[in-house]
Amino acid sequence: MINQSKKRVLECLSLFAPLGNMRSRTQFGGFSLSADRVMFALVSEGELYLRANNQNETHFRRKKMERLTYRKRGMSVQLRYFKVSQEQWNDPQMLLKLGTLSLKGMQYDIEERKNNETRRLKDLPNLTLALEKMLWQVGIENSRDLRMQGACKTYLKLCAIKKKNLGINLLMALEGAILGFHEAALPTASRESLTLWFNRQPPMIPASVH
Repeated sequence: MINQSKKRVLECLSLFAPLGNMRSRTQFGGFSLSADRVMFALVSEGELYLRANNQNETHFRRKKMERLTYRKRGMSVQLRYFKVSQEQWNDPQMLLKLGTLSLKGMQYDIEERKNNETRRLKDLPNLTLALEKMLWQVGIENSRDLRMQGACKTYLKLCAIKKKNLGINLLMALEGAILGFHEAALPTASRESLTLWFNRQPPMIPASVH
């Protein structure tokens, strides 16, 4: 299987050469593909998967491309990588267009992260002015601070200052703010992972969390 993956990687490096300076390295048990240092695809078990983002995921779904799933701590986790079918492999020109779409999506996300590096908290999805003030109390002043802390650690810090559990909806809201989703539209994998974490927490959070 490793030899099949290496063969597929070589085919991809050739096919996607027009996209830029192509590179490959080991990742997720397979091989990542990047153009000009922007990762946009993954080869796993001899199959090619293209990375999707909010702007192009619907396009990949419409083409009925299979989503990459792996097991983590006994749970199935779906990644935003979509499998290239044999039919698509048989049409190199179309596959190059799909690769271009994936790459542009990743480039867009990189630029968005740069632009949003220090956005005000209240301007993020799900976060109100009142919640922004609470986050300031625990040393989280902007979007970068929130991403660095993560939803779970931030939730614990907020519970510590309030001396009580604040509910799973707040946890989901924080994750949505980090990922750029309204709480109700949070990806299933994120929701399931956070629910599992939340259910393992004690009924009372100690005030000594730092």
